[in-house]
Amino acid sequence: MKKYITLLVIFSLFACKEVKKEVVSASEIKEINSRPEVKLYTFDGGKVVVNTLGLFAQDETYKGQSKEFADAFYVIKHPKGNIMWDAGLPESLVGLPEPYTSPDGAFTVSRKDSVLNQLKQIGMTPDDFQYISLSHTHFDHSGHANLFKNSTWLVQKEEYDFVTGKELKESNPDMYNAIKDLKKIKKIDGDFDVFNDGTVILKYMPGHTPGHQVLFLDLKEHGPLLLSGDLYHFYENREYKRIPIFNYDVSQTRESMKNFEAFADEKKAKVYLQHQKDDFNKMPKAPQYLN
Repeated sequence: MKKYITLLVIFSLFACKEVKKEVVSASEIKEINSRPEVKLYTFDGGKVVVNTLGLFAQDETYKGQSKEFADAFYVIKHPKGNIMWDAGLPESLVGLPEPYTSPDGAFTVSRKDSVLNQLKQIGMTPDDFQYISLSHTHFDHSGHANLFKNSTWLVQKEEYDFVTGKELKESNPDMYNAIKDLKKIKKIDGDFDVFNDGTVILKYMPGHTPGHQVLFLDLKEHGPLLLSGDLYHFYENREYKRIPIFNYDVSQTRESMKNFEAFADEKKAKVYLQHQKDDFNKMPKAPQYLN
């Protein structure tokens, strides 16, 4: 009898917890169902082999090391419009018989397929996009940007001024040339809620470049997530807050890292590092998607 009573008490406690969970779950389901359905598609924008990983820390932590990076780009489908996030490596790499190594030997890059070909997997063309937005304008994030000249480029004012400025046009014309055909421009100043419903938000996180930004998505099934741009390139740099030597502003980067982590905690968001191969491999690839 004593054993039976003990079991009954345990069962009753469990049942009470389940009832409480049911109430919370019903509330959560109601809130989730009220959100617009947003879909995230992940595509392969190429591969970057970093032959000189020492470039990715202010000290000599990675001296003599190399690492392979993924280079993704993303399509976000929203009931009010579609947005291309980042644009992979230059499409001039597609079809080359061998990967290309930079003159200084620091990077070896390759890209297997074009954006037009990959978009066919989900029945889309560049004309289907209301917006394009880049985490920043480095060459490995702007590769097919000019093909979206009919889309509105959502860009931080600081990034636009940086990439179109006289100094950069002269010192690194390829960066400017990668975005020069984008004429429909909406300059933004700080965080920007793209569709005004909290599901797709550009978060201003400067430092890597003057107008670097990350992307927050609030999905029905998957929940909240953050695409990191180049705030962090790989896990160790996130864990130890290491900063590449080529970042535009180190102090700004540190502040952005602090703000990023606080926001991720606040939203309980899953973080995906765009260059981290493991994170890229976790994402379903088009035509599959997260929602």
